[in-house]
Amino acid sequence: MNHLASTSPTHDSGDQPQNGQTRIEIFTDGSCIGNPGAGGYGIVVLRRNAAGEVIKSREASDFAREMTTNIRMELTGACVALESLGAITDEPIIVYSDANLISNAMTKWLDGWKARGWRKGDGKPVENRDLWERLERAAKGRRVQFKWVRGHNGSIHNERADKLAYAAARKAEPIVLFGAEG
Repeated sequence: MNHLASTSPTHDSGDQPQNGQTRIEIFTDGSCIGNPGAGGYGIVVLRRNAAGEVIKSREASDFAREMTTNIRMELTGACVALESLGAITDEPIIVYSDANLISNAMTKWLDGWKARGWRKGDGKPVENRDLWERLERAAKGRRVQFKWVRGHNGSIHNERADKLAYAAARKAEPIVLFGAEG
């Protein structure tokens, strides 16, 4: 397993960094060989200074040891990245995902789901509730914005997260399909 070293509003607050303040950008992607199938996630975490220059970057990936879905892997990556940041600071954080579901859920739907007892507008249960609750906890107290980025459209950090996720999903195949490590 590859780890990263080192609710107050979970909605898009639009906060901008203050003069001289660093900010964090997280790019997350999930991949599944079959859906459901063998899956993995990839994350890229950047810390930028006030001028926008990257002063620190980290990557991580991991895979599921059972059948999973692409969205579960994307959500897991977002959770792991936020959880890896450690102590809560006032740094602005933007979580970029090419799954529009994440930004919509965290900025528009979450409160309604909770008010309806974790049911969608059509009355059906919200899928992946465990991960939505985990993501909300990971974002709690932080200045987090969730934004959609078009996949496979030239965002180098999203493309890197995609490659990490796909490689992790490939590593999961023998475990998920044959029950064997390695």
